[in-house]
Amino acid sequence: MNKILAFGDSNTWGFKPGTKNMERYSDNERWPKILQNMCTNSHIVEEGLCGRTTAYEDKNVNGRNGLKTLRHILQKETYDAIILMLGTNDCKTELALNEKDICNGAKQCIDEILKHISCSSVLLMSPILLKEDVFKPDKDPEFNQTSVEICKKLKNEYKKLAKEEKISFLAASDFAYASDIDCEHMDAQGHKNLAYAVYTKLCQMGVM
Repeated sequence: MNKILAFGDSNTWGFKPGTKNMERYSDNERWPKILQNMCTNSHIVEEGLCGRTTAYEDKNVNGRNGLKTLRHILQKETYDAIILMLGTNDCKTELALNEKDICNGAKQCIDEILKHISCSSVLLMSPILLKEDVFKPDKDPEFNQTSVEICKKLKNEYKKLAKEEKISFLAASDFAYASDIDCEHMDAQGHKNLAYAVYTKLCQMGVM
């Protein structure tokens, strides 16, 4: 049975929009688990964490540097395929990163992954888009208008990176959208749409 790692942030973890106590979508609702139900010959390993970045430190919360965590994970386990979807939290105002900085963080993660598995087994996903009101006081003031604009540019940057690294690419924003509730996290339908898109892509890659 294939073992596939889904490595991401709160949209991989399954954060439910509008909940203040870190409520999570159920196994039947979040995209890695929906994907699992579609994959009879594979085991999807969920590795999502709220606030995770590509390769940058969050001064307010420890343990959010994705690259550092990824290194430990890949030293402990072997995987037949890896899905990487990060970048949203890198858009936070405090980090002061542009789209090329964020893409460089993703590249560091990809370079680490390619030390362990073939490029034909790696899927890089650009994240869903932040909506225009995401930085309002009742949503997530850690972002600003610049964050929204930078997030829009990640699709093209990641697509170019995937081509350079000879890995597969999927834009999550082509299939799923942020909820109007918090302008940041997917609703249940978005999780479902993304799961089907990822499944289709993995089939095309020959992973499934």
